Amino acid sequence: MTGFEIFWPMVAHAALVFALYVLLSARRVSLVRAGKVEASQFRENRHEPAESLVVRNSIANQFELPVLFHVCCVLFYITEADNLVSLGLAWLFVVLRYVHAAVHVTGNRLRYRRPSFIAGFVTLLVMWIWLSVWMAMS
Repeated sequence: MTGFEIFWPMVAHAALVFALYVLLSARRVSLVRAGKVEASQFRENRHEPAESLVVRNSIANQFELPVLFHVCCVLFYITEADNLVSLGLAWLFVVLRYVHAAVHVTGNRLRYRRPSFIAGFVTLLVMWIWLSVWMAMS
């Protein structure tokens, strides 16, 4: 490994966040053009329609648990624990974030969203355990 592979899942997660912001903007513009809301409603987040609210909430989710993901990835790099196991776990976490976000901004069915969140949570927990074991063994 060249040492930079661990950063690609981080870039992929950032791409998800940017894509969600684009989707939020598109949905809000569409709602205003359709006359369903006034643009001023978005200034103070008053009574946001469900079509854009789910995207806004999905964006907020990308700055909660994933913060620990980004810290862990940087620590993998610093401690030289960025190996195939950590890289595989990082990619799995990002894929699960994409699944979670896709469910969130489409049907938003908890039946599907919750398992993808829990799987991502467990994956991230395993990442931190792997990092802890690596540091203890070094």
